[in-house]
Amino acid sequence: MEIKPTLSPGELLQLMTLLRDVTRVVVTAHRGPDGDAMGASLAWADYLRRIGKRVSVVLPNPCPDFLKWLPGAQNVLYYSEEETRDSAVKAIQESDLICMLDFNALHRLQEMSSVVEKSKARRLMIDHHESPDLNCAEMIISRPEACSTCELVFRIVYQLGGFEQMSRSAAACIYCGMMTDTGGFSYSSNDPEIFIIIAHLLTKGIDKDKINRNVNNSWSENRLRFCSYILNEKLNFYKSRRASIFTITREEMKRFKYIRGDAEGLVNEPLKVRGMRLSISLREDTEKEVVRISVRSVDDFPANRLAEDFFHGGGHFNAAGGELPFPLEQAVKTAEQAIEAYAHLL
Repeated sequence: MEIKPTLSPGELLQLMTLLRDVTRVVVTAHRGPDGDAMGASLAWADYLRRIGKRVSVVLPNPCPDFLKWLPGAQNVLYYSEEETRDSAVKAIQESDLICMLDFNALHRLQEMSSVVEKSKARRLMIDHHESPDLNCAEMIISRPEACSTCELVFRIVYQLGGFEQMSRSAAACIYCGMMTDTGGFSYSSNDPEIFIIIAHLLTKGIDKDKINRNVNNSWSENRLRFCSYILNEKLNFYKSRRASIFTITREEMKRFKYIRGDAEGLVNEPLKVRGMRLSISLREDTEKEVVRISVRSVDDFPANRLAEDFFHGGGHFNAAGGELPFPLEQAVKTAEQAIEAYAHLL
């Protein structure tokens, strides 16, 4: 099976012209970078370096610990970290092009957005979220039908003729992003071409089993006990609505020596219960006076619409997020109101 072109001839020419005319490039992704954001950023940066560009990967804040093994992750500049902030700002200010990956609007960069807005660099967006802000980039490659931004990066590099030179490291980053954004290919992955892409990545010598272990089997004892505690003590089912809510407080995170990423994937667990359609997690942020919201759903329930309507957020159809102001108790009431408002779809 062939891999169909992602870009039209006009888009391909526009992208090639854009890349031809720049030297210094910054690649960035959304705050709280997940496997797809990290994988896409590192793989796209790898391609750009191979065509002679000077590239810096600059992210608003660090990725979870279980993604720090990704090839190239050790060289990322983080805006939130005091020791790399000046370098991050300098890279953005001196860039000719800023590549915005895995997010659809500048506000997803949060505190770093003002620095990007002030930059005179041209902007390119590569993303798979719905409703991109059409004013935030000179060229927008938005494909909501893609399973991940990593899939989109692969398709673009392939169409640009860069697959033969793709490194094993870049292939591993792309596979990681595709795997994590589909829950190990358990959702959003029915397109047969996804597995043709995986077959291509395997020809680069990646060890997909090891990538899975690096992501999913690298828990600490504290993380295991933390997740067990949350599911046992904090999870509330709203059985008549086929929905659930759990909360995580700062005190609980401190008690279990929480580190970034320890709650990753936890919001999916309640959906393993037969008949459940909606899961909502509410976590007190450790840096700002906000409650972070994650929403997951199955089948035809629109998690993104619920997040937009009640949590100032958005995302994918079955995976979305947002935030609410303190206190946590009020955020729980808002989540319960959201469940009731969408009861006709549950």
